[in-house]
Amino acid sequence: MPGERTFFLQATGGDSVTSVSLEKAQVALLADRLEALLTEAGVMAEPFADDNDPLTVPLDEEFRVGTLGIAWLPEPGAVLVEAHAIGDDEAAEPGEDDTGAPDTLRVTLSPAAATAFIRRARALVSAGRPPCPFCVQPLDPAGHVCPRSNGYRRRP
Repeated sequence: MPGERTFFLQATGGDSVTSVSLEKAQVALLADRLEALLTEAGVMAEPFADDNDPLTVPLDEEFRVGTLGIAWLPEPGAVLVEAHAIGDDEAAEPGEDDTGAPDTLRVTLSPAAATAFIRRARALVSAGRPPCPFCVQPLDPAGHVCPRSNGYRRRP
């Protein structure tokens, strides 16, 4: 249900599956930044068929994402996405050689796969609770105490 969801990034490679959790705002921002990166690189691609498959279970969260980094890799023509765990004080810049870092997920996506991710991420984010028109925080079905209204409770 909206308001009770957990968002995951899930990467598969061979037989291994890695799942990390992140905030809804991070998912939305990642989609926006990926679109801007693909547009700037001039490689907006038609996505694969819509990916509406459920996540691979069991969902064993490797870590909670604190920071995300993206970069364009011109040689293979792909996008690099890095997710660093909360508390990684010395997180590497995207593309630096830190593959041995225990709390970093590094994924390379083709432009078509990145575009498919953007479409799915935006669909998931928009399926949530609508934002308050004043403070942009999510509105709860039971009402919303908006910090911009000095505690006055708005009913939906």
